[in-house]
Formats: sequence, structure tokens, C-alpha cells
Amino acid sequence: MYFAALLARTEDGWEASDTELDDVETLSDLTDLAREASVDEDTVLVFIEQEDAWFGVIRVDGEEDPRIYISDASAAARSSYGEILLTDELLGREPEAEDSIAALEELVGLDGTEDGEPDQTTDNNNDTDLDDDGLDADAVPVGPLGDTGVLADLGLPEKELLMLRTDALVEIADALGAAEVLETVR
Repeated sequence: MYFAALLARTEDGWEASDTELDDVETLSDLTDLAREASVDEDTVLVFIEQEDAWFGVIRVDGEEDPRIYISDASAAARSSYGEILLTDELLGREPEAEDSIAALEELVGLDGTEDGEPDQTTDNNNDTDLDDDGLDADAVPVGPLGDTGVLADLGLPEKELLMLRTDALVEIADALGAAEVLETVR
């Protein structure tokens, strides 16, 4: 089960609203949704939480690029909403590089075999995504990923953010002074 909410900073404090993510397919969609909730291009935080598995915080300040923190990237990678947040940039990958390579291989039929010949790869050596260190280049790291200082200037230091696990959004909202408004939409 997922929970998603927007916290918009205003002159009078924080305003919370629950949000439906059914129409959100990309990080750009999510960023646009946050900007629509913004008052005078103030800070908007988007919270996404999957029951005790992971949480994400997306911070949008006016027209700046969104800042993202994910508590457990590998858990988020198994989630449709988590995949939205795990951009190539956040993962340190070339944008859509693997898609381009796969498309080129398909275009010219480079699967390592001649037409009509069976694939002769052995089970021990069939992973072509390993880099020189023997690591999977497409692997998503286990644990936190992203901007650990995303909330530092709002009252939640990096060390405290990294220690959060369950009920994290309640603790974050409490540190920001927004626990009561978040509770109204929870």
C-alpha cells in the first residue's frame, strides 16, 4: 500500500494535501504536480511511502530541478512509483544508454550468433552487463540514494534522515513542524 502527499510551504506555514499518483508516469509529471501546488514558487515536498519498504522525498523549489532522496533504492526499484524517482541521473547512468544499445543490436541483429544458429553461451558467462570490476552496471544500490541534504535547511539534518526507517514521513513532518497538517491527509 502506498501513501503520497504534498506539503507546500506558505507564509503561514505548511499546507498538506493528499495526492493521487494514478496519472503520474514520469518524474516530470510529478514535478509539474508539485509546482501546481506551490504558492509563489515556494518549496513543495512530495512524500511517497510504500508500507515499511521505502520512502521518497522529492523537493521542488520554484523552477529548479527537483531534489530526490530515496530511503532504499533497491526496494523502490521494485515499485512502479519508485521507478519514477530512480532516474538515470540519480543512478549515475548515461541517459537511456541501455535502450540505445538494445535498439542498435536489434536493428542489426547482433545477438552473437549467425542466423539460424542456436545461442551457445554457457550458464556461467551469460551476463553481458558486467563492467570491468565484475559489477552489474544496471544494478540499483541497496540502501539510501539521492540528496541526503534535501531537508537539512528545513530542520532535518542528513544524519537523522539516513536513520529513518518506519513511520519516516511522520518523523520528517514533525521535524519540519508540519506533523499536524500531514496527519489531516493521512
